[in-house]
This record gives sequence, C-alpha cells and structure tokens, in this order.
Amino acid sequence: MAGLGRSNVSMPSLFSSAFSFPRKFTVCLGSFNGVIFFGDGPYNFLSFNMDISKSLIYTPLILNPVSIGSGRVSFEGDPSPDYFIGVTGISINEKPVALNKTLLSIDKQGNGGTMISTVVPYTIMQTSIYEAVVRAFTKELPKAQRVRPVAPFSACFNTKGIGISRLGPRVPIIDLQLPNKVAWRIFGFNSMVKVKDDVLCLGFLDGGFKATTSIMIRGHQLEDNLLQFDLAASTLWFSSSLLFRQTTCANFNFSCLKHYTKTGLS
Repeated sequence: MAGLGRSNVSMPSLFSSAFSFPRKFTVCLGSFNGVIFFGDGPYNFLSFNMDISKSLIYTPLILNPVSIGSGRVSFEGDPSPDYFIGVTGISINEKPVALNKTLLSIDKQGNGGTMISTVVPYTIMQTSIYEAVVRAFTKELPKAQRVRPVAPFSACFNTKGIGISRLGPRVPIIDLQLPNKVAWRIFGFNSMVKVKDDVLCLGFLDGGFKATTSIMIRGHQLEDNLLQFDLAASTLWFSSSLLFRQTTCANFNFSCLKHYTKTGLS
C-alpha cells in the first residue's frame, strides 16, 4: 500500500522534497501490472514511439474543503486529501444524460462531487445518477437483451449482438463532461465487465441515495488510462484509454528514463 493523497506526508510530497523533482506523480494501471512514476516524464510506450505526455488532456483538480469518510489520514478542519475533478455532466453516445447536476458540485459539508479512487474496482454513482445512466445506456444498446443481474451489478446484457473491437465490447461510449469542453471518454473495455461467457455487465455500481460523494471513479474505469497528478499546479492530465493508441500500461518503455524514480506494480 502507498499513500498518494494530497498531504505533506504522502509519498509524492516526500519524494519531491527529498529528491528535488516536480511535485507530480503518474499512475498507469493495467489488468495485470502497471507503473507509478514520481516526478515528471517522458512517458514512452514500446508500441507507441512518442512521448504520450505531449497529447494528454487536462482538467483542474478540485480541493474538497472538508475531509469526508473514515480511514483517511487527516484531522478535523483539514481539507480532504482525496482527488476531486469537476464533472459537469454525463453523455452517452454524445447525448446528454438528464440528471440532477447539483449533485455534481461539492456542498459546504463536503458532500457531492466526483472523486478518483483506486480502493475498490468499480465506479460508484449516487442512485439517481446511476439510474439515469443505466436508462440512457440501455436505450443506446437496443440490440442487446437485458438479462438477470449478476451481483454486484444490476445492468447486465446478453453478449449476442454486442461486437468486439480493440477498445473492448462495442457498446455506447460514456463521456464524463469536464470544464472547458473537455471529456473523459470511457469505451467498452472500461465500461463493461464479463461475468459469464454470454453475459456482460455495466461496470458501475449504485452507491445509494445518501452517497457522500456523488461519483467515485475507481479501478476498472482507470485501467490502461495514464493519469498524471500535478500537485503544484492542482491539475490532472489524462489520456483516456491507451487502447485507442494500440498500447497498454504494461508496455511502458523504461529505457527512455534516465533520472526519474520509477516503481513497478504487479
């Protein structure tokens, strides 16, 4: 386990102080292995002969002024050490999903908003958001028969009629809309989970009506996405799926690094 939160005692802050490199870290998690980098790039992949940091998209990191939940290293009155981004809406196949957008903002008690977390595998959404997403997703997938749910998922489909591409199952594209007309695009590889030979489930979970955080983007949706957290600039740089570039987090080219700390994950 590694503490990577927004605090002065987290690994990114301590390494930055000890080795005098930028207060940044980058996470690239794969299905079987991945990497974490402390400091800056370059980020080259074996099958992608280019520094991918040149084509990353960015969005501000938002500071939640209230530390929420249990088990976090913080003190009363401190801001949250977690990473929040400003999702402003959700689209499926580029069609906006009707939802209560007040839930996407963080209130004075620290509730609401969108957090990035790797604690558990699947993204959690407040009930009204989740139900709206499932309705819109199902409407855009008319040729796939809805089947009995397989726990912990509630929206499952027969694979008949769902094709496969290098980006995973051919299902509706989910966009998390961000400020400045930026979107975090989620393709089938990150949106669907194969639970049986003939059943795929939408890999999002219902977090309940009283969910403290409205959206928590988690492990499965982060796989083979490169995320750079620039703590000094309070900015998240992200790639969306590396599969779109015909590579994965497991294909990183370490020979391009000379003076940067690197840690392999397995």
